Order: sequence, then C-alpha cells, then structure tokens
Amino acid sequence: MLLGSFQAFATAESPSPAPNEQVIKVTAKKFEYSPSVIAVKLNVPVVLELTSLDRVHGFAVPDLKLQAEIKPGEVTRVRFIPDKVGTFDFHCSVFCGTGHEDMSGQVVVTN
Repeated sequence: MLLGSFQAFATAESPSPAPNEQVIKVTAKKFEYSPSVIAVKLNVPVVLELTSLDRVHGFAVPDLKLQAEIKPGEVTRVRFIPDKVGTFDFHCSVFCGTGHEDMSGQVVVTN
C-alpha cells in the first residue's frame, strides 16, 4: 500500500530483504523496544524486522504513516523509504498493560 511518500508494508509473510535495503532488527517486550532509537538515512530503503519476546505489541510511527502488529514467534517486516529528515516518535499501538504508555522510541532520519 502506498502511504504518502512512503511505501510501507507490514506483514509476517513479506519477502526477505533485498541487498540494497538497510535491515534493522527491533525487538519488543513489556514495556520497551530495543533499540529505542532507530537511525536511518534519507532515501535509503529500510526494512524493520520486528519481533516480540512476550506478547502481541504494536509499532506505530504516525508522522511516517507506519503501522504494524508484532506477534510473538513471527518476524513482521516493515518496509519504507524515508524521504524527509527529522526525528519521528514511535510507540506501541496495542495496549500491553501498566507501563504501556512508556513503550516508545524514535526514528532518526539523517542525510
């Protein structure tokens, strides 16, 4: 699906990354992401490989129009091409208990 200037896919069945894509592995667990800061380059294709260590979590970057559900035991791949420089907050979009509101991080896009 095409979302603004970003091409974003989020499925467990998504194909493996292509050689030109920057792959970043991100794990989610109550109540944190690791890493919590994701650094990417402007106009370089990115694949986030999201996994959950404990339960269903969400991954939402509203300013980049990215949204995914992360299920335990699966890899959810989110593909996008950052086309603007900046720092963009992300958070868990699936309530996961007390502490959920602190489950967040940032995508930092640089030249």
